[in-house]
Amino acid sequence: MPKGYWMVRVDISDLDQYKHYIAANAEPLAHYGGKFLVRGGPFEALEGASRSRNAVIEFPSYQAALDCWKSPGYQHAKSLRDGVCTIELLVIEGYDGPQPA
Repeated sequence: MPKGYWMVRVDISDLDQYKHYIAANAEPLAHYGGKFLVRGGPFEALEGASRSRNAVIEFPSYQAALDCWKSPGYQHAKSLRDGVCTIELLVIEGYDGPQPA
């Protein structure tokens, strides 16, 4: 079964308030098996627009990634970041098929 991923791009306008979101999202992410593969760090936007922070979070399945976002725990965490950031968050299914030769 393919894994699921959150692909996140965010600009933060109030870092102090955003830190409350970071603290609150730890429990639902752990509960649904979320694992950070990318969390901030240096990057170069080689094409298109970018945001100041990026994250990729891996889940055991696409359904787990969706369930985490929809969970009451994550929705509470999300409410703590509303109004203090601009964000794009995609839930996407991984690919485990053949690779180009």
